[in-house]
Amino acid sequence: MDGAGVSGRKRRVFRRVEEKLRIVKLTLEPGASVAGIALANGVNANQVFRWKRQYERGELKPRGAKQATALVPVTIAAELEALKLVESAIPAAALPLAGSVTIEFPGRALLSIEGAADPAVIRAVLESLAR
Repeated sequence: MDGAGVSGRKRRVFRRVEEKLRIVKLTLEPGASVAGIALANGVNANQVFRWKRQYERGELKPRGAKQATALVPVTIAAELEALKLVESAIPAAALPLAGSVTIEFPGRALLSIEGAADPAVIRAVLESLAR
């Protein structure tokens, strides 16, 4: 039978997330045709486009999969020792208040800090988001 029920309507097919991911990853290959991949897998092309958007937003994950979050060390513009020397030579009131830091965790959070950012505060916020 081709999936049609007694009434002639097609039955809804529920696909596992792993199968959706497999189909979406096929569409990411260079020169891939979403319509051709959808047809070969018995799926409507509009559905494949929907799954692809979910994948791009980070919403298409196998059940029970934990989102890996890791902090990476960052050094900006100078070695830490040289930076400490410069900071100790400038009074705190003279340090610039301009600047911004923006960090996005797709589908989870957007962290945006304007002005002088205390590294300890940024670290604490990032560690709490990692939980």
